[in-house]
Amino acid sequence: MPEYALLDNLVTALNIGVVIVDRERRVRLWNHFMEMHSGHTAAWIKGRDLCEVFPELPQDWFSAKLRSVAYTRQAAFSSWTERPWLFRFDNPHQVTGGPKSMYQDCTFLPLAGPEDEHVEHICVTVMDVTDTAVYQQQLQDAQARLLEMSIRDPLTGISNRRHLEECLATEYQRARRYDLPLSVIMFDIDHFKRINDTFGHQAGDDVIRRVAGIAEAQRRTPDTLGRYGGEEFTLVLPETGLEGAHAAAHRLCDTIAETAIPASSETIHTTVSVGVAALDTGDDSHDKLLDRADAALYEAKSMGRNSVVVARPTE
Repeated sequence: MPEYALLDNLVTALNIGVVIVDRERRVRLWNHFMEMHSGHTAAWIKGRDLCEVFPELPQDWFSAKLRSVAYTRQAAFSSWTERPWLFRFDNPHQVTGGPKSMYQDCTFLPLAGPEDEHVEHICVTVMDVTDTAVYQQQLQDAQARLLEMSIRDPLTGISNRRHLEECLATEYQRARRYDLPLSVIMFDIDHFKRINDTFGHQAGDDVIRRVAGIAEAQRRTPDTLGRYGGEEFTLVLPETGLEGAHAAAHRLCDTIAETAIPASSETIHTTVSVGVAALDTGDDSHDKLLDRADAALYEAKSMGRNSVVVARPTE
């Protein structure tokens, strides 16, 4: 069998697309893979402008790619991560789910011998990488979910303590660097043990979730709300001075006191005690700021609960 026949059989049998075009984008070769997925036969498409047959092709990008490969005599590559597909073929595996279109990796190869003055033809290979793309996207989604789970409190969905402290440390450094205000609100559900003992732990969980939901609804976008532990919560307020934090604390305290919380078959009324601290010159760490808010919280509890106390300045 002549060599050209062997090569033709190979190109036909390959499970990748092989297209050869001239510098005017006219098709010179169209293998079986391209016939099968495009619905266009080689006999019909040969000599036609590829961009006229496939108007969805990024014409300017595609033409520039051909010129670059012809001029540099260097191969070029297009990954599905940059451009999901070059030819919009249906996903052949769609019966098992996944995207509607085939994801593709494409290579552009100059076809010219060392003695040829110009590159007149370019080979474009099209590889179906849908399975790889779907797997990588599923892996990225799983990693994103794991990351989200690692920073969220499972009961309330707000930030857990570790993530809260990381955010506070970041905001503390930013406030110090740019001389910005920063405040912290700590609040605790009053008589929470009594709720558990009277209504049960499921009702106690419902109360924790509802209190967290009220605080989350009042949180501004740049703020961070976290469950500090048990029935205690912390709200970090960047670029907020004592006056603004004090007002926010009173809104939160009043809203919770006025809210009837459905828990199991009961309706529970509860309150919170709140401590507020604003960054001052004596806070040599974010922990010091947090400690002052915590001390103010326990002072609010000792004063009869359902109240807001502002932390004393550092000494």
